Amino acid sequence: MISIEVFRARRARLLADMAARGGGVAVVPTAPERERNRSTFFPYRADSHFFYLCGFREPEAVLVLVAGDSPCQFLFCRAKDEEQETWVGHRHGPEVAAERFGFDSAWPIGELDRKLAELFVNQPAIWTSLGNEPEWDRRILAALKAVRAKVRTGDTAPQTVHEISAVLDEMRLIKDEGEIDLMRRAGEISAAAHCRAIRATRPDRFEYEIEAELLHAFRSAGSQFPAYPTVVASGPNACVLHYTDNDRRMLDGELLLIDAGCELDGYASDITRTFPVNGRFSGAQRDLYQLVLAANLAARAEVRPGNGWNAPHEAAVAVLTQGFIDLGLLKGEAKELIETENYRRFYMHRTGHWLGLDVHDAGQYKTNGQWRPFVPGMTLTIEPGCYIRPADDVPEAFWNIGIRIEDNVLVTPDGCEILTDGVPRDIEGIEELMRG
Repeated sequence: MISIEVFRARRARLLADMAARGGGVAVVPTAPERERNRSTFFPYRADSHFFYLCGFREPEAVLVLVAGDSPCQFLFCRAKDEEQETWVGHRHGPEVAAERFGFDSAWPIGELDRKLAELFVNQPAIWTSLGNEPEWDRRILAALKAVRAKVRTGDTAPQTVHEISAVLDEMRLIKDEGEIDLMRRAGEISAAAHCRAIRATRPDRFEYEIEAELLHAFRSAGSQFPAYPTVVASGPNACVLHYTDNDRRMLDGELLLIDAGCELDGYASDITRTFPVNGRFSGAQRDLYQLVLAANLAARAEVRPGNGWNAPHEAAVAVLTQGFIDLGLLKGEAKELIETENYRRFYMHRTGHWLGLDVHDAGQYKTNGQWRPFVPGMTLTIEPGCYIRPADDVPEAFWNIGIRIEDNVLVTPDGCEILTDGVPRDIEGIEELMRG
């Protein structure tokens, strides 16, 4: 659990950045509740930027920061309401929230529109995100319009609206020790869940039975949610990158691809493993699996300070392309096949993405037109794969084989740390786990 002092320090850092750029008022709302169907809502999860700055999990909340000579940190949240709390649970209320979460003051969310119009007066800029929620855009513009209506009294309105996500994305890109500890633990929970799922797999079981094993392991270890919809894809389903129906019976002789990770206290893990339903890799499966594993190892070897973001992808593509040639799946020279991107017939996605509060986490991949160099504290995935659909020019032994091997990686001063080593990725380790 990250301490309140850390959240308050993050807000202070944001305030200092705002002040260095001329000051103003930052307004960061949490995510709205989403109705699933009549009288039923999806499980609530706070907005990642808001949670990063607050640690506050209740809906209907807004963070307001005022930069300047006397910086202030405010929270707007739901008022205490005994009747509502009887139905839907505890609310902190403004007074308790201000003290517990380290704010200078807090007010009921019902006062937000009036207070924003006051706080915007004589401020040079508004810092927020527009274009995501139309209702939120209307509230910001209404408050701005209310200030402009007072110009004849001598008050001035903000002249600039800054996109606050650009600043917060950069802050979130480098993880602190508390975040890294959570991500290590999330990786351990997810690795244990994958081991449980591998042991539970056998012919004639359904994909959803294996999904249930994963979800049980996540929740029983203290994780609050899956970090994303779980993929349990057997046979031809493994060639569908975002397959989530998970309703097919698994057959003897097929591979099973599982892409699943838990979310722990807001932080995601993201693991993919592929293994034989019957516990034994066949010849073609073994050949392709060894190729993808080699690409995984080559890519992770490129994760070290100073290397550019694209270096792992380039390493994986080089290994995979040559392997596709060696196995008779592609014809030609590797260099030309890479330049023309013909390898994308069997490997059509990137080799990784940032990881953190979001599964595809905040942060740009290029700066000033150049691939961003790795620095210690960055966290990412390494996930090469191959997906072979039936075709006249593809040997039948490879048909309907989909393989991906995905790990979570922390950039360290000396190279990288693999956060998901708790589940085997080598053929011998997988087959031994399945025998056990």
